Amino acid sequence: MASSGRVYLDHNATSPLRPEVALAMARALELPGNPSSVHAEGREARAAIEAARDQVAALVGARAKNVTFTSGGTEASNMVLSPTFRRLGGAGCRTLILGATEHPCGLYGHRFGSDQVEIAPVDSNGRADLTWVEERLSRADAGEVLMSLQLANNETGIVQDIAEVARIVHAKAGLLHVDAVQAAAKLPIDIASLGADAVTLSAHKIGGPKGAGAVILASDQLEIADRLIRGGGQERGNRAGTENVAAIAGFGEAALIVAANLDGEAARLRSLRDRAERELRKAAPETIIIGERSERLPNTLAFAIPGLKAETALIAFDLQGIALSSGSACSSGKVKRSHVLEAMGVDPSVADGVLRVSLGWTSTEEHLHRFAEACEKVVDTLYRRKASAA
Repeated sequence: MASSGRVYLDHNATSPLRPEVALAMARALELPGNPSSVHAEGREARAAIEAARDQVAALVGARAKNVTFTSGGTEASNMVLSPTFRRLGGAGCRTLILGATEHPCGLYGHRFGSDQVEIAPVDSNGRADLTWVEERLSRADAGEVLMSLQLANNETGIVQDIAEVARIVHAKAGLLHVDAVQAAAKLPIDIASLGADAVTLSAHKIGGPKGAGAVILASDQLEIADRLIRGGGQERGNRAGTENVAAIAGFGEAALIVAANLDGEAARLRSLRDRAERELRKAAPETIIIGERSERLPNTLAFAIPGLKAETALIAFDLQGIALSSGSACSSGKVKRSHVLEAMGVDPSVADGVLRVSLGWTSTEEHLHRFAEACEKVVDTLYRRKASAA
């Protein structure tokens, strides 16, 4: 989708609202009742929420009764990452292990004490160090550890071996939370095959509305005893407050669309992503692709042209009508060094220049043609001329 001739290549920050989602939300906005009310108007609003619950659950192969709607992925992770996330009748976890490249909502939004948190390192390819994880879990007491790991990183697109991590964690009766916010709509997600005990999602990453997310538990034998938001009995007592019916309905519609088109869309995005890489290398053969040797999301390309600063390049691309990112949108406006790249051991001189192209449902071949033209101009203006003047 291009607005006023612009090309939007920042879907990992927010994927534009799908037209079908906007229609579903408009219908839901017309529902007058409170979904907690027992009259016909309330039941109609409740029905819209429950339909969406079915749709979101189906996206990850879960049961609808194990889905709790939230205000987004950040709240969802904050809710799960609690010492009281436990198996029914269990004591809860005493130690939280976070991947070094996790999203800030996990690194800083958990509810554990600082002395209860450990960071699992990643290798130079951005993958969790499974040897470290196995050694650390070998020293853990049974049921002691809750581990949290992204299925795919928001900045680099690097995909983790979640099933193997789950095997290690469950061997010591631990629990595993998987942040699947970036993976949804780009990879097939099955909560049982992953071995996840909890998965968290965000609607606006899949073409749904901003302000809706979900916690999805693998079983009704799991619970989060200490509620993050307390009050009434909404969301089966898991999250108080009247539900945002329109946003939830939009989330469900987006999940339905994504599930129906996943394989074909992933292949299409991968083809576009690979073309973007070729165009970059054509414009600047020195281009460095972050995570090149790892499995990556089909839509994500993090790259650096040595000597080119991200802040300067972002402005240059923006002036060419191309919307990119220098990393997580949660850090936009702060242009600071990425903790993800630092954890991977990327040289600071390279890390300072990393940009991210992230494609989505609005991306087209024409957009890639525009991107290629912009690359040539940006490289010529900011890179070649700088090199000639040196």
